[in-house]
Amino acid sequence: MGIKERQERDREAVRRSILDAARELFTAEGYQNVSIRKIAERIEYSPAAIYSYFPSKDDIFFALADEGFHLLGGPRTPEHAAQMKALTPFERIRAIFWHFYEFSRQHPQYFALMFVDRSVPRISREYERFAYAREMKQSILEEIRACIASEALPPSLDPGLAMRTITSGLIGVASLRLSERLGPHEDADHLAANVLDVTLAGLKSGIPLRPVIVPDCSASLEEPVR
Repeated sequence: MGIKERQERDREAVRRSILDAARELFTAEGYQNVSIRKIAERIEYSPAAIYSYFPSKDDIFFALADEGFHLLGGPRTPEHAAQMKALTPFERIRAIFWHFYEFSRQHPQYFALMFVDRSVPRISREYERFAYAREMKQSILEEIRACIASEALPPSLDPGLAMRTITSGLIGVASLRLSERLGPHEDADHLAANVLDVTLAGLKSGIPLRPVIVPDCSASLEEPVR
């Protein structure tokens, strides 16, 4: 191994240790309660050394979020693609959203940072950073459109609203599990499966969904959005 390769390896190892320490601190203490100095102390580096890798704490979070989206995207192997292709459009939709819930179990720290912690920077405000996330969202929307085209879901269904509705329910169950708010004998996985199946059944039945985008922020909160 040459000098340049060794330097690159060492730099990547330090970057990895920064991200791992930050992820653990952010989830244990809350994003707003963690400073660059605290991250530096965890890995026994100076704050100046951290800044040579990441310009700000927000940039550390965005790097973690990008990693999280790639983990959420799951395996993109030919075998996995073949398994998904063998499913019906409706079964494929269920599998995609069940994987979303499983992500919360397999990578709880990433999930908590990306979908639960209210103090982290808004990903939507820096969406240009997340090309992979945008591609993944479009892929899911295309799957929902394919399900509509196959007549497994009604033609009146708004794919974006359907996606938002399903993920909101699953995030709720995952948040209950992560915050240990479920009863001692309650099964989070069964609850998540119930939420997913009931929501999909409702969408399949043609139940109308109310719009969730508020057209005028100055409108009264008591006035229903039409």
